[in-house]
Amino acid sequence: MKFIIMTGMSGSGKTVALKALEDYGYYCVDNIPVQLITGFADLLADSKKSNPGAVLGIDIRNAGELASMKEVLKTLDEKSTDYEIVFLDADDEALIKRYKETRRSHPLAKGSRLELAIEKERKELDFLRERASMVLNTSHMLAKELREEIYKLFVEGITPNNLYINILSFGFIYGIPSDADLVFDVRFLANPFYEKALRLKTGEDEEVRDYVLSKNTCKEFLKKLEDLISFLIPEYIKEGKTQLVIAIGCSGGQHRSVTIAIELAKILSKFPRIGIKTDHRDVLKNLKRIV
Repeated sequence: MKFIIMTGMSGSGKTVALKALEDYGYYCVDNIPVQLITGFADLLADSKKSNPGAVLGIDIRNAGELASMKEVLKTLDEKSTDYEIVFLDADDEALIKRYKETRRSHPLAKGSRLELAIEKERKELDFLRERASMVLNTSHMLAKELREEIYKLFVEGITPNNLYINILSFGFIYGIPSDADLVFDVRFLANPFYEKALRLKTGEDEEVRDYVLSKNTCKEFLKKLEDLISFLIPEYIKEGKTQLVIAIGCSGGQHRSVTIAIELAKILSKFPRIGIKTDHRDVLKNLKRIV
């Protein structure tokens, strides 16, 4: 299991990096007391968990304990602990700009100027920067770009396990779901409503699904939908998205949208370790309306 000590300048993006790794399955602990690090490393060495790794966040908030950090690193080395230090940095100008934009106070800026607090922090963290196996300068990175860089460095090749997809069928006459990330209108497909034997059935019935799926237009649409979703899912994961709502709509939310939602769930089931839930919001509502 990979063991990473994530540290760096306040405002350089450590929280973004930690959250990105947590979303990709890493076990993350921020601002842990320095005295607990060696014990934590021992637990990791004995762990049988399938996590890709663990990350400890250490920064200037541990100022009172940083003096003992050198001894902790020495102990880890003596135990031949497999770890690496990642140091996030940024130019002073970038850090000052970020603090002004967020209006947050620097941990060391109590009663002093921000520039002086940053200077003091650099001096106190310098020994960690020197020990770092990787120094990542985030001065010109947006949060999205930092997440992408973290993905390339520590996640690529690891199967994400945190994207939860809710596939929701609905009827346009009852309104578009307000929480939908993606909305697909399938009212162009052949409508079973106009088949007397199918009118009071739903897309959960095999006869309705057979009717909708037998049409060439539907077959072609599902191929294109699969291509699109297969492209989007890795990109959403890379972006750090953990939940996705895909809404499929037809006129009443009873036949076509339900059918396509069920088929889409089958398509997405090929993606490993992704949670999938299918809801049919308006089926009963529409049945009551047409009866």
